[in-house]
Amino acid sequence: MSADAEIIVVGGGLAGLAAAVSLARAGLSVMHVAPPAPPDRRTSALMMPSVDFLRDSGLIDDPAELGHALTAIRIIDATPRLIRAPETLFDAAEVGLSAFGWNFGNTALLTRFQAAAPATGLATRSQAVTAYRREGDLGVVTLADGSVLRAPLVVGADGKKSLIREAAGIATREHRFNEAALVCDLELSRPIGGASIEFHYPHGPFTLVPAGGTRANLVWIDEEPLLRQVQSGGPETLLAALHERSQRLFGAISLASPSFVFPLSTLTVDRAGDDGVALVGESAHAFPPIGAQGLNLGLRDAADLLAAVRSVDRTSPDWGVTVSLDYASRRSSDLARTGTMVDTLFRSLLTDMLPSQALRAGGLWALKLSPQLRRQAFAVGMGER
Repeated sequence: MSADAEIIVVGGGLAGLAAAVSLARAGLSVMHVAPPAPPDRRTSALMMPSVDFLRDSGLIDDPAELGHALTAIRIIDATPRLIRAPETLFDAAEVGLSAFGWNFGNTALLTRFQAAAPATGLATRSQAVTAYRREGDLGVVTLADGSVLRAPLVVGADGKKSLIREAAGIATREHRFNEAALVCDLELSRPIGGASIEFHYPHGPFTLVPAGGTRANLVWIDEEPLLRQVQSGGPETLLAALHERSQRLFGAISLASPSFVFPLSTLTVDRAGDDGVALVGESAHAFPPIGAQGLNLGLRDAADLLAAVRSVDRTSPDWGVTVSLDYASRRSSDLARTGTMVDTLFRSLLTDMLPSQALRAGGLWALKLSPQLRRQAFAVGMGER
């Protein structure tokens, strides 16, 4: 059997496309397989290490052409709890940065990634994958039309319900929360500048992310029945709830897009790669949108995959297996650390236990009063390694 490409990337999301294009731009023969997907109207806050990877890989040029700078993070404890945390402001200037990162529209990023694809080295097949198996030194991918593709390395970037992951026998651990996230675009009466504003409520944060001018992207995490009730009540009911949750800090609010509600869950894997398969994006990890870790983690997957491929001797017949094991080793500590951080942050917001409230409030007081601790928190939150 002969290979159709050196690498097959399965999945059409941002993490998968970033991996496919960056590998092709590095001189690899890549086949990208993904069926057409509906427009992704969400946004992604990417921290500077992720933005640097996109620029270094040629996936974007000037981030200002596509997104909006995030220069500060303001946290407001809006819970009615006995022990409350202080209002805290994290400013990028404290660590010598002009911005922590940039807020991008996912559709704009997807279009830019597609435009960055090299003229040669990247082939695409707009079909769903129906099966995967390993035959000798090659991964074999079957498409919906019955055709078969082979490559030494197969990258599964096909989401939480990854067919590649399941067929490769990589186990997962999942947990479904009672909370969900409501997302939409808002028009405010007063601009929020470059600051992301997080109001912390008992069932999660109500976050406004700068989207330019008086526009903001909303991520509201709360109990799923409440969010669906507010959404189903129509625009007036939703706007009344938004005014209450934002404490009218930015005046009157109007809706600039439809709202969507997404259930929240976590997904982790035993290992991110094995036997010629590497898992990227939500096929390897999924967390609530706390601390802006989702796509940032997926781009770190792509960066480590690229590094693992560059370090291997591709004249060896089993180089795909070698890359998958090296990739799993590279990703292990980052996935464990980020998963623990996000889970701890989210559960600390949900708990009503006084000791946990005291620890959370004490932690924010320490961050507020100690520049050194803030700098360490910046490094962890931005994914620096």
